[in-house]
Amino acid sequence: MPLGPRLLVATFNPGKLRELKSSLAAVPVELVSLEAIPGVTQAPEEGATFEANARQKAAHYSRFTELPTIADDSGLLVDALGGRPGVYSARYLGEQASDAERCRKILEELDQVADVRRTARFECWIALAQGGVVLEVFRGTLEGVIGREARGRHGFGYDPIFQVPERGRTLAQLSPEEKLRISHRGRALRELQRALFGV
Repeated sequence: MPLGPRLLVATFNPGKLRELKSSLAAVPVELVSLEAIPGVTQAPEEGATFEANARQKAAHYSRFTELPTIADDSGLLVDALGGRPGVYSARYLGEQASDAERCRKILEELDQVADVRRTARFECWIALAQGGVVLEVFRGTLEGVIGREARGRHGFGYDPIFQVPERGRTLAQLSPEEKLRISHRGRALRELQRALFGV
């Protein structure tokens, strides 16, 4: 599906926006942030899955402009916690909790869990919408384990406690470029690029 020269990125999260801009830097499209669109209201996130929330957000924000709009929903699923925090990843412990507080909570909940049972994955869904209609969705995942302590200064969210076994480091210990090459969001964005831009 051919796109025009501008694409609305439906997020207020500066970390996500940086990753999106970096990933799509090679394609001929200008990314427009929500801050540039007057009268935007916060999209509800009422879905039971990442895909449902991505679809809901993309459809919502695409109604404020004629631009094609992409929105993602992503989060951490920890097997020993029954898939928590899941769709509540960004709201775990409430809206006002910090990333560091959420990471500490996960580590506390896993304190007595053996290393072999600390498996987890990040999952990301990106939805493309225009005029309130979802046109396509793209998915990416990254398998890993939850470490025993937070490590690294890069990234955001749960990156400091999410270890990538083949790298021997957490996502927060990787450079932004290396993280984007392997991350769940990076993989979903590459699916979007191939589908929309052929690259």
